[in-house]
Amino acid sequence: MGSGEFNIQFHDGLSLEKGKYPGLKPRTEHSEGILCDYDVAVKMRDGITIYVDVFRPEQTEEYPVLLAWAPYGKHGRIKYRFFPHCGVCDSDLSPLTAFEAADPRYWCANGYAIIYADPRGSWGSEGDLTLLGPQEAQDCYDLIEWAGVQPWCNGKVGMHGVSYLAWSQWKVAALNPPHLAAINPWEGVTDFYRELAFHGGIPETAFMAMWHPSVSFSKSRVEDLVKMADEHPLFDEYWQSKNADLSKVTVPCFAVASWADHGLHTRGTLEGFKKISSEQKWLMIHGRKKWENFYQNAERQRQFFDMFLKGKPTEVRYWPRVLLEVRERYYLGNYRKEADWPLAETRYERLYLDGASGTMNWQPSVGEAEARYETDSSASPATSVWFDHRWEHRTELTGNMMLKLWVEAPNADDMDLFVAIQKIDRSGEIVPFQFLGNHEDGPVALGWLRVSHRELDTERSTPEQPIHTHQREIKLNAGEVVPVEIEIWPSGTLFEENETLRVVIQGKDIYTYPKEMNTNGHLRTVNLGEHIIHTGGRYDSHLLIPVIPDSVFT
Repeated sequence: MGSGEFNIQFHDGLSLEKGKYPGLKPRTEHSEGILCDYDVAVKMRDGITIYVDVFRPEQTEEYPVLLAWAPYGKHGRIKYRFFPHCGVCDSDLSPLTAFEAADPRYWCANGYAIIYADPRGSWGSEGDLTLLGPQEAQDCYDLIEWAGVQPWCNGKVGMHGVSYLAWSQWKVAALNPPHLAAINPWEGVTDFYRELAFHGGIPETAFMAMWHPSVSFSKSRVEDLVKMADEHPLFDEYWQSKNADLSKVTVPCFAVASWADHGLHTRGTLEGFKKISSEQKWLMIHGRKKWENFYQNAERQRQFFDMFLKGKPTEVRYWPRVLLEVRERYYLGNYRKEADWPLAETRYERLYLDGASGTMNWQPSVGEAEARYETDSSASPATSVWFDHRWEHRTELTGNMMLKLWVEAPNADDMDLFVAIQKIDRSGEIVPFQFLGNHEDGPVALGWLRVSHRELDTERSTPEQPIHTHQREIKLNAGEVVPVEIEIWPSGTLFEENETLRVVIQGKDIYTYPKEMNTNGHLRTVNLGEHIIHTGGRYDSHLLIPVIPDSVFT
């Protein structure tokens, strides 16, 4: 499917000089026992040439390849200094390392070749740069097949890396290139409408605006993803073209997700693991800083790739299908082995909201009540409401939550709802958690919904995970009270006796970092005036929670 079928809007690429691009300089250099081939030309099936850098041990042998595919610039070495508190310093890695990619110093020393690619249209590579679509996947396929037959390759190619470097893995693995032997998507979106551009149908305006320029350096044209999001506010063929058919992925996979990446990677990685058809697949879920966790787990990654790219009988044979961390607070939690995801022993329970007392209880209130908040931050009444449930016993909640609300907007025909799940300790303080890559005071979980997008995909939805179609808007009538089901992204949290589970609801982002690069935001809301949450009686507003009975940490 070509890009023209969607009338893709392009803009001129950003100046390569601004990106400190050194230009094409094909050459071979030596560094710490590594043979470094720069700006190697590789032809795609349609004759377009892209350029790659290849790092391999100096010894003349055949090595498996680890491929990193992203448009950030293969020349642009590590940049973690731009993200304070991310847990990684540029000095921790060799100067050959690209952003979110494998460190050649480590991997070449362990008998691997590393390839960094500049995809079509990025930096010095020829053509127009389209993002996340069929052309990119096809080109990645061609590069895998090129690498697999090089005289220094053993015929096995793996893919590796974080974020965009994971996004591209899902997409090309669905095409099943013959030389692709294993993938290791480390926190990567799989649904670009629901997880990147729109959250619950609400346009994302912070991360997209920050990130898009970083993938726009080109001597040609670049797909204007921000403008395309404006022109495609509903889920349509344009967004579908960017999502991999995960059911077609059959290659061995070691997927890594994080509870901490709500608003970006958490949902997509877990959906990817669930939906791929690979018989040999493993999942690790952590609650730590993603880049730090990626580099700290190089040995675990090597065990995986040694088995599938070198044929070694490694410890992977004894891995549990799922290894997950249950968090207690920021950087405090325990790992447990599980047979699969979602957890089979999960017991879903309802906590009913009571607008009169601001609590959540096991039994619904007989009497109807309302909880109100203003969406205008300058207004004097409360701009949020919350509901608390104090635990009488130690309880673990691991999995998806669903918040059902009966809502009303007296002065508007639509509503944007923002939801946060929080943990409150026995002293009444909000417990902080790792959030995104570098924030240390985040929530347990987040959810969003534009009420006009409340229509459910009845075939795909489950009680604990409502999936919205996002294919049409259903506006509110004056005085209309409607039920909505809000998907809360997955989390894993332990609550001790007398600790509290809190649900916060308001009309704007609950966690904001306006001076930080790595954040989410939703500044274009449809909210106007007051929102009313109806509870009790006819209104079964409740939080569906995933209770894990008799949890044992191993």
